[in-house]
Amino acid sequence: MLRTALRNVLAHKARLLMTVLAVMLGVAFVSGTLVFSDTLSNAYRGQSAKSYDDVAVAATTYSDPDGSPKGTAIDAAALDKVRALDGVRSVTGRVSGFAGVADPDGKLIGNGWTNTGANFAPGKDGKDSSYDFTDGHGPAKADEIALDRDTAKKGEYEVGDRVRVATNGPVREYVLSGVFTTEDGQVNAGGSLVLFQTPVAQKLYLAPGYYEDITVSAAPGASAGKLLAEVKPLLPKDADVKTGEALADDNAKQIEESMSTLSQVLLAFAAIALFVGIFLISNTFTMLVAQRTKELALMRAVGASRRQVKRSVLLEAMVVGVLASVVGFALGIGLAVALRSAMSSFGAKVPAGGLVVSPTAIGAALAVGVVVTMLAAWLPARRAAKIPPVAAMSSVHAVATTKSLVVRNSIGALITLIGAGGILAGAAAGKGGRMLIGAGAFFALIGIIVLIPLLSRPVIALVRPAISKLFGVSGKLASQNAVRNPRRTGATASALAIGLTLVTGLSVLGVTMGRAVDKATTDNIRADYMLTMASGKSLDKSALTALEKAPGVSAVSPQTWVPMEIDGESVSADGVTPGDIGKVLNVKVLSGSLDALGKGEIVLDDKTAKNRGLKVGDTVKAGFGRDENPKTAPMRIGGVYEGNEFSSNVLVDQKVGTAYTDRPEIRQIFVKSQGGATAANEKALINALGDNPAISVMDKQDIRNTFGGMINTLLNIMYGLLGMALIIAVLGVINTLAMSVFERQQEIGMLRAIGLDRGRVKTMIRLESVVISLFGAVIGIGLGTFLGWAIGQSIKDEIPGYALVIPWDRVGLFLVLAGLVGVLAAMWPARSAARLNMLTAIKTE
Repeated sequence: MLRTALRNVLAHKARLLMTVLAVMLGVAFVSGTLVFSDTLSNAYRGQSAKSYDDVAVAATTYSDPDGSPKGTAIDAAALDKVRALDGVRSVTGRVSGFAGVADPDGKLIGNGWTNTGANFAPGKDGKDSSYDFTDGHGPAKADEIALDRDTAKKGEYEVGDRVRVATNGPVREYVLSGVFTTEDGQVNAGGSLVLFQTPVAQKLYLAPGYYEDITVSAAPGASAGKLLAEVKPLLPKDADVKTGEALADDNAKQIEESMSTLSQVLLAFAAIALFVGIFLISNTFTMLVAQRTKELALMRAVGASRRQVKRSVLLEAMVVGVLASVVGFALGIGLAVALRSAMSSFGAKVPAGGLVVSPTAIGAALAVGVVVTMLAAWLPARRAAKIPPVAAMSSVHAVATTKSLVVRNSIGALITLIGAGGILAGAAAGKGGRMLIGAGAFFALIGIIVLIPLLSRPVIALVRPAISKLFGVSGKLASQNAVRNPRRTGATASALAIGLTLVTGLSVLGVTMGRAVDKATTDNIRADYMLTMASGKSLDKSALTALEKAPGVSAVSPQTWVPMEIDGESVSADGVTPGDIGKVLNVKVLSGSLDALGKGEIVLDDKTAKNRGLKVGDTVKAGFGRDENPKTAPMRIGGVYEGNEFSSNVLVDQKVGTAYTDRPEIRQIFVKSQGGATAANEKALINALGDNPAISVMDKQDIRNTFGGMINTLLNIMYGLLGMALIIAVLGVINTLAMSVFERQQEIGMLRAIGLDRGRVKTMIRLESVVISLFGAVIGIGLGTFLGWAIGQSIKDEIPGYALVIPWDRVGLFLVLAGLVGVLAAMWPARSAARLNMLTAIKTE
């Protein structure tokens, strides 16, 4: 039987080609993911371990949000005490924060959140071991800086050039003293690193004489554990002090977790692709078994048992799975190399390190390929084993019994109802029903797949008259052929339906959320511009002062985070400008007035007022400050407004709210300009801010693009990851048509003999392909829209202004693409059918 299985694989290698391709692509996805994540993990672990090679003990502090270093940061005296300990070779103090470098056009180099500034901390030899200078030297004066090599290259800067650098305050110019390389993770992620002289960095980010972190290098023979015990009492009590080895282990665990998350996401999409591939494989072996009915019957007649016939088919599947897995694994290694190169091309540098091909990746690739192929071939093998020799010898095709179809349809209907019920129940439950929707979606999808052969006849019957009228005999024959074998049509359409269910569901959710964000921007913002720091950190109060004096500005109000309590309970509060807040934001006042802010009163949103039982005219005990005992004062409630996503629960005059801090946290500033958003007004704001590259000036469209752009980027990534599943679905259509043409050679020959020319034969095959593709697309789009609606119901309370939007343009595009897939998939089968020799085809059994 083994020889028979091998012979059959070689005899039908052309018909098994698409199966091999499907398994190969799925295995490549799995193995590529595993090799890529292992390679990245190994590279980053190596980089992390290298950075702690010379570190015996490291300490990290967390500066007070108010900016005061006392009691939280490490002062110079503590550093000297650590340096004086026995066994200490050297101590290095570090301080860091945001620093953005402007390119020659004044634009920020990097993406904001990975732009960092730090101090240059040279030892006795004048070198800082964390940085290798390729040109010049570290900053030795207050007006000097050093840049990482990539940032200097992007900005076209050379040693001696003047460089504009923005921190959280005004932009300043420095002289470039040197260019260096580093293994800093932020730089590897595409950011920039600016080195300042230590006193300059301390003044910018903390306070003179203070450090956030220190690293201690041990003298030869000194124990890191002993140093840890001696260093810890010398530092602030809140300092996080660990050995270098412990920190390296912690970083390795974090890297492992992040890589594991990435791997799980990619493997989930690989699983979808393999699940789609199961239909292609099952279809292939079902058709092969049907076409070899006489051969299998003869094997039964000469003594082969049912078990032997079944094993023969499964052996064929195993051989195909092994071959496809080996090729797919090799392709996966190439995919991992390509992904690593792609990261570098997008500006994210991967640390040096070899390609990691682990035994787990090899075993998983082979196991997945073989198991999926044999699993998909199990039902066809079982059907082959159940064919009675006499019945098989009398017919070329095995026809499904009425009983089997009734049982299948009944089971499918039951599973679909359970799934639909779960989805509806989850949608009705709201936020708590997401798991129920997920489970319901799984059962609904399985149920639809089981029922899809039954659905094919009525759905395709709807379009049969139109096809027949437009394409005549070819159209009529195509629509009939599409439902001749409902199981085969259903299995082929299912692959497309699964992919389009996911794509449509994501599209519905993405477009709906995008519209909600757009509506929120339009409804709530009256300002022409919103200004934020590119780093995501707070704006300096000097920016607010500059904007208030800028020409053409008619109203300006910050949104400053205010540490506030009402009657001893913390609340979310914004410090705003009285008189201007109503001009820049659409604050719908329900009672009282916003003018009360100018009188030192506070304004609450309706939910806070209701939950606390407060109303206009009430007096509350308000507390301000970050201390355990905040400064308190009685404050009158001057108004209640309808809450929105651009305002906190409490509004207060920003002068009152920030009176207890030297460093107010201004999250964003809204500006209304005379004449609206114009190029001239935008330029005036930029000039007022000193052409600061770190401050983003956004008009309403930019705000929409910022939030909507994230949604679109996520959608495009999802589309790309689902692309593999759709490619396998297309291979399924090609495979079904090709094997169908082979199976119907005699019929096609007869049609040619009675006058159907080659052109109409091609049209018939193409239309059959288009009908099957569109059938799968309709099922997938319908189910995807239903799921998108259900998931939307579970998140609508968290997204203000949520209203279901069906993206008809995308739905139409998906249908057009499905039709195009049908045309392209039919090219080879249609050409083969048209080129059949009539006499040879008629004689084919």
